[in-house]
Amino acid sequence: MVQSNDTTTNNQKRKQSRNAVDPTLLRADRYTNAPKVSRSTLTKEERAELVKRAQAESKEAEKIAIAHKRGPIGRWWARLQSGPNKISFGMAIVALGVVYGDIGTSPLYTMQTFLNGQGGLANADREAVLGVLSLVFWSITLITTVKYVLIAMRIDNNGEGGIFALYSLIRRYGGWLMFPAMLGGAAFLADSVLTPAVSISSAVEGLETLPALENLFTQNKELTLMITVVIIVILFCVQSRGTESIGKVFGSVVMVWFTFLAVVGLVNLSQDWSVFAALNPVYGIRFLFSPHNAAGIAVMGTVFLSTTGAEALYSDMGHVGRGNIYFTWPFIKVALVLCYFGQGAWMLNHWDDEAYDHLHGLNPFFEMMTPSVRYVAVVLSVTAGVIASQALITGAYTMVSEATRLDWMPHLQVRYPARTRGQLYIPVVNGVLCVATLAVLALFRDSEHISAAYGLALTITMITTTILLAVYIWHKVSKVWSLVFLVVFLAIQSLFFVASMAKFLHGGWFTMLLTLAILFIMITWNDGTAIERAQRRHMKQKDFLPVLDKLHGDNHIPFFADNIVYLTSDSEMKRLDTDIFFSIFADHPKRARAWWAVSVETTDQPFTREYSVENFGTDYLFRVKMRLGFKVSQSIPAYLHQIMHDLEHTGELPQQKSIYPKVDADPGIGTIRYVLVHKALMPESKVSRRGALSLSVKYAIRHMAGSAVTWFGLAPYNPLIEVQPLFVPTNRPPKLKRTSE
Repeated sequence: MVQSNDTTTNNQKRKQSRNAVDPTLLRADRYTNAPKVSRSTLTKEERAELVKRAQAESKEAEKIAIAHKRGPIGRWWARLQSGPNKISFGMAIVALGVVYGDIGTSPLYTMQTFLNGQGGLANADREAVLGVLSLVFWSITLITTVKYVLIAMRIDNNGEGGIFALYSLIRRYGGWLMFPAMLGGAAFLADSVLTPAVSISSAVEGLETLPALENLFTQNKELTLMITVVIIVILFCVQSRGTESIGKVFGSVVMVWFTFLAVVGLVNLSQDWSVFAALNPVYGIRFLFSPHNAAGIAVMGTVFLSTTGAEALYSDMGHVGRGNIYFTWPFIKVALVLCYFGQGAWMLNHWDDEAYDHLHGLNPFFEMMTPSVRYVAVVLSVTAGVIASQALITGAYTMVSEATRLDWMPHLQVRYPARTRGQLYIPVVNGVLCVATLAVLALFRDSEHISAAYGLALTITMITTTILLAVYIWHKVSKVWSLVFLVVFLAIQSLFFVASMAKFLHGGWFTMLLTLAILFIMITWNDGTAIERAQRRHMKQKDFLPVLDKLHGDNHIPFFADNIVYLTSDSEMKRLDTDIFFSIFADHPKRARAWWAVSVETTDQPFTREYSVENFGTDYLFRVKMRLGFKVSQSIPAYLHQIMHDLEHTGELPQQKSIYPKVDADPGIGTIRYVLVHKALMPESKVSRRGALSLSVKYAIRHMAGSAVTWFGLAPYNPLIEVQPLFVPTNRPPKLKRTSE
């Protein structure tokens, strides 16, 4: 009896010894640097930035109040600065750098392409020059000024522009609208690959026109290509700094560039002011259908080059604000017109000069300047080519971001390096664009061959944008104006498309191939998502709580972990996704002291850090939604530890103690196992071939686009990745027949 009591006492001592808190076991933080949250919801830098922003807003409000007291003009200015069209000098400079780069490089190659199509300068007589200038002027006026600046930019989705933002406004008016939106977006992204290649290469090739460098480039045929590659690589490498910092630098340069265009244009115009007769559209229409036009209808493909930056202007509206584009566009248009008409004046004065008859690659832009000025022009044009590329790159970021919101592309990691959410950077898109642009250079080698592919896809984007704008005007403004808008602009842009199709066999096929590839990704991703959504089910509390309660109290099953955390995109707070439920009970039941379903929502404010919890009346099942600002890193493990400690403090979560050291170095919380659930299609699934293909492509793209493990910062914590079957209807195979051996 005594021995039995001694044994019991010894067992109790050993148990107490095991449960005793040994300080040497709990000092894991001496050997790890696991992330922890601070006591404040804002960092010192964030507080300083918010204070600075509040002060700036206060000063702006004071200025508006003062302006309001200064008569009718002051009240008009106060209303302007209080609305969506407000103007900021700083952001106007950014607008110059971010928005106008593409359209600002068009004078570099538009007239050169025109001369090539007409068979040389000798064929550019007065009829031809006035005709093409008239077509260029009215194309810029109707397409860029009227369609995009005056009409399209007034139709925005919470300040965002572009074809996807436009589609989001009208999607409820018909399912068929999805197809022109997808096609237009795919074409825009395809053209984003060619713009850096053609803009920068055409500008760099201007170095060959400098007498001092002529021998160098003659002896090194690949030097131009090498310089172009280096510039493009550097451009893509600096994207992570954000378009606001880049835009301020570029904006100042663009102001100088457009001023330079206007000045050199005026200098040449002083020799022949009669070219302004081209403002009469009759000259353009007459030349278009004249037998004197050697290029025929294909000349409209050349004219289209003068408008190539219009779609990027609409897409970048969210970056700089509508008012700043309204404010800067008149200066941009005047400079462009003066430059084009100046080149026209030079051509009229030299079209019969025999010295230019056999000059290879004659470019009126560079030839209309003296050699000393040409050096400045080349330097500025190279910089302008970089800026043109920037406009399309930032536009591509916006396009992809909008596509992910529509579930047409995978949810990629997005960074917001600047102070506004409109300034974004997507690492995966940046890498893909860089590689694709370098591939274009390797394939086509120079701007002459790249320009054959350039612009064709963008005509598709313009046509589809016109269709979507007409639908918006039909439902929101007037049916009559909608028809007028559709007929006028569809006719003009269809003419551009037909003319651009002449480039198909000379390089346009590449752009169309890229467009179809991107369109294929969008369609398959959309179809795959639709199938998954049709499969997704939610369980009510009365259905999942009894069985979870039984598992929680079943001591025959050992704990899989103290806490099992499921990261999910599902935002439902009152019900439980069946994916999580079946994961808990799949194979061997995953018993835990607490199960967690965690989702993350990105807010429009930069520094939001909030969370909400639903515990379903239990102390073992928690549905958590974190709301993080767009500039807040997704440090999910650190935030989740804070939430667990908060719930322990309120008594909603029973206290947990970890006796042994853990990687997260937090003895106040038990072990945590993170789980991510991926879906897979069963062989017996009753799904069409298209559906099966869409799901296969979607899962392949998701695998290549990047893992959610990295996005949520879970890589150091060895998360469990599970694969569950996608429970679409299945075909029942015939049963087996038993035979005897």
